[in-house]
Amino acid sequence: MKKGLCEICHPKQWKTISSDMLEPQGYPVYGANGVIGYYSEYNHEKATLLITCRGATCGALNICKPFSYVNGNAMALDSLSPEVDLKYLYYYLLARGLSDAITGSAQPQIVRQSLGKVIIDYPILEEQLRIAATLDKVSDLIAKRRAQMDKLDLLVKARFVEMFGDPVLNPMKWPEQPLENMADIVSGITKGRKAKETELIEVPYMAVSNVKDGYIDWTTVKTILATKAEIEQYRLLPDDVLMTEGGDPDKLGRGAIIQQPLENCIHQNHIFRVRLDENILLPSYFAEFLQHQKAKQYFLKCAKQTTGIASINMRQLKGLPTLVPPIEIQVYFNDFVAKAGQSKLTIQQSLDKLELLKKSLMQQYFG
Repeated sequence: MKKGLCEICHPKQWKTISSDMLEPQGYPVYGANGVIGYYSEYNHEKATLLITCRGATCGALNICKPFSYVNGNAMALDSLSPEVDLKYLYYYLLARGLSDAITGSAQPQIVRQSLGKVIIDYPILEEQLRIAATLDKVSDLIAKRRAQMDKLDLLVKARFVEMFGDPVLNPMKWPEQPLENMADIVSGITKGRKAKETELIEVPYMAVSNVKDGYIDWTTVKTILATKAEIEQYRLLPDDVLMTEGGDPDKLGRGAIIQQPLENCIHQNHIFRVRLDENILLPSYFAEFLQHQKAKQYFLKCAKQTTGIASINMRQLKGLPTLVPPIEIQVYFNDFVAKAGQSKLTIQQSLDKLELLKKSLMQQYFG
């Protein structure tokens, strides 16, 4: 059966509670992206599907818990028809997407009128419940695998502090050196430059979007045309640490080890390549050191900030005050990280299969 979304429910934006009205406990308050606090009253007695209707995440979906207050930044799909299952509708809209219901460019938004164009195709209720239950099982397994990955990351962080202490306090009095004393640091290739040679080779390159806080994101790897000399100059090697020069202040100087770079993979100029002297400093230790406040505070203090974007330069990175424990202790930590990495790899393989299964099921059910 096919019906318009506004035929099976009543989309509504409720009165917004200002942040100073939120309380430390009470009924959960749902904003654009989930729970933002608590309040003494609720406006939804039942679990309800919510659509983010303003901002960068416009069109995102949430389901509020029973006895919740839904703020005006989320469109509540109230009074859902009994012939449509809540979870089925959630997965249907997740597969469909709501980009065609978004209006505005400077400030994306979804209004009730635009949702009227959204058509929902649904089978009998029994089939909806079966589909939703199957997708719930897979989604729960995906959430468990991600939680296992997070737990391993926390375990590595705890082990780091146990072995080396908090870098800000440096309770073990490790010696400190500027990073340039222990590493070769270079910037990367500039897009749009004028190459003098005519023989250019297409090679993969790491962009800022590939370097996350603690890991390399391989989802999208772009290519660039480069000369042989440029490839030699910027080619990445196993265990190079890549660091971004700018971004949101809380992500400033984020870094990750590239353990198995693609063949002839290079990096763009907004990324610094840090190649450590492994007789003094191991990549696993340094990459975790970057996750702690000593490094983050240093970058924030010396960064140039404009309109919410912060950046560091080569000189500032070279001057990063880095604690240098004995290499023997770093080796012990490296072994621990390697074992955790093997566990993460096994979990990641399972996670990849589950996400592929979910994608396949969504395609099968919703086209």
